[in-house]
Amino acid sequence: MRFEMLGPVRAWRDGQELDLGFPQQRALLALLLAHTGRPVPTSEILDVLWAERPPASALNVVRRYAGALRRLLEPELPPRAPGGRLRRHPGGYLLEADPDEVDLLRFRELTRQGKRAAATGRPETAAGRFTEALGQWRGPVAMGIPASAREHVQFTAVERELLHTAGLAADAALLCGRAEHVLPALRRAAVLDPLDEALHARLVLSLAACGLQAEALTAYDDVRRRLTAELGIVPGAELAAAHTRVLRQEVGRLRSGPAVDVGRAVPVLRLGTARAASAPAPATARPAHLPADPVAFAGRRTELEWLTAHTGPAENGGGASAAVLIGGMAGVGKTALAVRWARRAAHRFPDGLLHVALDGFTPGRPALRPEEALRGMLAALGVPAPLMPDGLAALTGRYRTLLAGRRVLVLLDDAAGTEQLRPLLPAAPGCLALVTSRHALPGLIASGARPLRLDPLPAEDAREALALRVGAGRQAAEACAAEARAADEIAARCGGLPLALTAAAHAAARPNVPLTALAAELRDPRRTLDALTAPGLASDPRTAFLGSYRRLPPDSARLFRLLPRHPGSVLTPAGAAALTGLPVRRARLLLAELADAHLVTEHAPGRYGLHDLLRVFAAERTEEEGTEEEGTEEEGT
Repeated sequence: MRFEMLGPVRAWRDGQELDLGFPQQRALLALLLAHTGRPVPTSEILDVLWAERPPASALNVVRRYAGALRRLLEPELPPRAPGGRLRRHPGGYLLEADPDEVDLLRFRELTRQGKRAAATGRPETAAGRFTEALGQWRGPVAMGIPASAREHVQFTAVERELLHTAGLAADAALLCGRAEHVLPALRRAAVLDPLDEALHARLVLSLAACGLQAEALTAYDDVRRRLTAELGIVPGAELAAAHTRVLRQEVGRLRSGPAVDVGRAVPVLRLGTARAASAPAPATARPAHLPADPVAFAGRRTELEWLTAHTGPAENGGGASAAVLIGGMAGVGKTALAVRWARRAAHRFPDGLLHVALDGFTPGRPALRPEEALRGMLAALGVPAPLMPDGLAALTGRYRTLLAGRRVLVLLDDAAGTEQLRPLLPAAPGCLALVTSRHALPGLIASGARPLRLDPLPAEDAREALALRVGAGRQAAEACAAEARAADEIAARCGGLPLALTAAAHAAARPNVPLTALAAELRDPRRTLDALTAPGLASDPRTAFLGSYRRLPPDSARLFRLLPRHPGSVLTPAGAAALTGLPVRRARLLLAELADAHLVTEHAPGRYGLHDLLRVFAAERTEEEGTEEEGTEEEGT
C-alpha cells in the first residue's frame, strides 16, 4: 500500500490507484493517516467531518465510511472481519501502515534526520535531508476533502510542520551554499503563510544567495506592505536584518541564515538577527519573543498586582532565582495573563524575553521534549546549529551558563509536567521563569515555585470581556434592552471563561444573528458547546477541555463522566464514592487527580465543584463513551 496526504489525498494498492469515494470519506482517511498507528477518537472524527452540528445519523455514517475504506484497503477480507489495516478501537478507529507507506511519516522521519544532522554540525547532510523531506510536499495538505475539514487543527498543524521544515532547510542550505536546492519549497511556504516574518527573512536571504537580489528586495517590499496593511506593524528585527544584508550585498560573505529552533516541529522561537556560524553570539544578545499583547484583555487587576509583588527584585539583579506557576482550567486565560504581565514587566529583564510553547495539552500534538525546547532557547540566545551541544545535560549546562549574570524572563507556556520543566528553569539570580499549566504541578511548587491559581472572571469583568470581543459596532446594537439582557446572559452562561467568551463573540459576529439567538442556543445544554464552536477559531471550549480530559487515567476519566449525575452543586468524596461504587478513600484520590487537572475545583477541604461548561462536556463524554470501560467492538462492513 501507498498513501499520500501532503497534497491530494490518494492511495494505491499493488500499484493501482484506489477510488476513495466521497469527499467526507476521503477526509476520514486523511485524518486516520495523520494519526497513523494511533487511535482517533470518534469525537474528533465528527469534528472533522461536520464542522457544524453533526446530524443524528453521524455515527452510522462514520461506520459506513469506515467499512467502505476497510473493504477498499483489504478487498479479500471476509464479511464482518476486523481487518489489519483499519481497525475499530475503543471510542474510535485506528489505521495501521508502515512508515515508508505514508508520505507524512516519510516527511517526518527525513525531517528528524535533518535536525539531527544540523544539531551535530553537518549542514550539508541536514540540507539534503530537509530537501528530501520537502520533496514529499506536492500541494495544499489533504486536497480533495471538504474545505471545512481542511481547516481542522490536525491538518493546519501538518501545514505548520511543512513551513517549519522549509525554514530549517533554508538555514542549512545557506550555511553550506545550497540555497538553490530549497528555493522552490521556500517560495511555496512563503505563499502558504504570507505574514510569517522569519520564513520571509529566509526567502529574502535565499533569493539573494541564488543571485536574485532584485527579486529578494521585491519579496521584502511585498511582505513589508502586507504587514503594514493587515497587522499595522513594521518588519521586525529579523526580517529587517535580512533586508539590510541584501542591501549591503553581505549574503555571499556570511554563510548563515537566521538561527532557529532545530528540534521543533512548529516554530516557537526566532532570533532577532542573523549570525555567522563561525562564532557564537555575544553575551549581549537580547531575544524578544513574547506573543502579541492580548487585545481583548479584561479584569485580572488583582492577579497582575500579585505577579508584580511576588517576582522578586529583578531590577537589582539580586535575590534568588524565581519561578511562578499560573495554573487553572483550560480556557481560563493563563497565557493571556502571563503575556500581559510579561510585556508590562519587560523593563525589569533587560537581557531578554523568551517564550516557549510546550504543547503540554495541545490536541493532536505531543508535548515538547526538554531537549527540543533547550535547542530553541539556545538558538534564540545566539548559539548556531553547528555549535549546539548534544544531550540533555549538555544543553541544560550551556543554557544556564549563557544566563549567568543576566536578567532574562522565560515564559514556559502550557507545561505538561514538572519533569518537562526542570531543565528549562533558569538558575541565575535575577532571571524569572513564568510557567502556565492546566496541571497543579505539586513537584514544581515543592521546589520553590510560587503558585497563582486563576479562576474564571467575575460577572462584571466577564461582561467587559464580551463587550471588548463583540466590538464597537455590536455594542451599539446593545442599546436595545433585549440585546443588552442577552449579552449579560451570554457572559453568565460562559461562566466567566475567557475562551468561551471569545468563542461566543465569534459566533455573535455571524451576519443577522442577534445576541438573543445566541443566548437561546446557550440555554440548551445539548447545544451549548456547539454554539461555542465555529470555523476560524484557533480553539474552542470543547477542544480545550478534550486536551485535559485525554490525559486523565481511566478511573479518573470515568468519575469525570459520572459527575453530571450528581444532583447538587457540591461534591464530597462520599458522594463520589456513591457515584462510582468505589471506596471513599479511592474516590477521594480520584477527586484530587481531577482537581490537580483543574477539571473540578476544591472550594473548601473535601468540597468540590464543577464549572457549568465542564458539566456539559462531561455529559457529552458520557453520551459518547458511556460510564463503564468498554472493550473493542468488532464492526461489520
